[in-house]
Amino acid sequence: MFMHNKRLQYTVRVSETNPALASLMLEQFGGPQGELAAAMRYFTQALGEEDAGRKDMLYDIATEELSHLEVIGSIVAMLTKGVKGELAEANLTEAEMYLEVNKGGDSHTQSILFGGGPGLTNSSGVPFTAAYIDTIGEPTADLRSNIAAEARAKILYERLINVTDDPGVKQALGFLMTREISHQKSFEKALYSIQDNFPPGKLPAMEPYGDVYVNTSQGPGDALGPWNEGPQWTRVDDLTQKLPVDGGDGQASVAKLKPKEQEALRAAAQRLHSDARVDPITGADLGAGPGAGRTTRIEGLRSRPH
Repeated sequence: MFMHNKRLQYTVRVSETNPALASLMLEQFGGPQGELAAAMRYFTQALGEEDAGRKDMLYDIATEELSHLEVIGSIVAMLTKGVKGELAEANLTEAEMYLEVNKGGDSHTQSILFGGGPGLTNSSGVPFTAAYIDTIGEPTADLRSNIAAEARAKILYERLINVTDDPGVKQALGFLMTREISHQKSFEKALYSIQDNFPPGKLPAMEPYGDVYVNTSQGPGDALGPWNEGPQWTRVDDLTQKLPVDGGDGQASVAKLKPKEQEALRAAAQRLHSDARVDPITGADLGAGPGAGRTTRIEGLRSRPH
């Protein structure tokens, strides 16, 4: 059960209205790294969590993310207050109003469609979707995802701070950015309180594939580091000699096919057989123009044996 406290977690002070800036702020309102996505991610994890400590932490952080949604939404609403009033009362001429609602970004969408209020979209006007929630129900995987989500959100707050000179907005965004750091710390502590938390899940890696580094991108730029060399790695550079890694022939096969299945496959293969001896004139040949490359253009000839 929830109760709403009318006081924001952090006071929002906006120096002047700016609908274009409000449009950018929506990235953290209804975007994939935004506060609603974070709240829903952690709530769904909390609902399915069996560990009492992690469940409590997830509920705490999820609820705080809703308070952050309120802060960022309040910033958006304050930045669009001017255009909201002008639109409602039609105090400007059509030309002046057009300029007012088209100051940049998707500010026209916020002004016209939402009347200056924060819509649940990202900064490009894309509606919020539950597809942003990547909970999978395994704490050792979900906590890592949470850490990454908080890191991405922090970076977005840094970028938003860099695009405004409004001191009040900067301070509020700085607070929200800092809380992302705090949440990362909590999630990391929770992850490492689980003994043997890597690899995620229960099943161990198949030996010896878990210690193999495959150098599949070769040429200038090849680099060595602890991620691909050292005592814990078996490095594969000669792919021709080392693959397939299971020692098989590297072909896909079915061990047993029913007689009717075999018969049907043979019939289909015969019907769809390609005759490599025939080089027919095609539409590409007939319509070839400059830049088409080499084609066969022999008028009246339908096929040409090799």
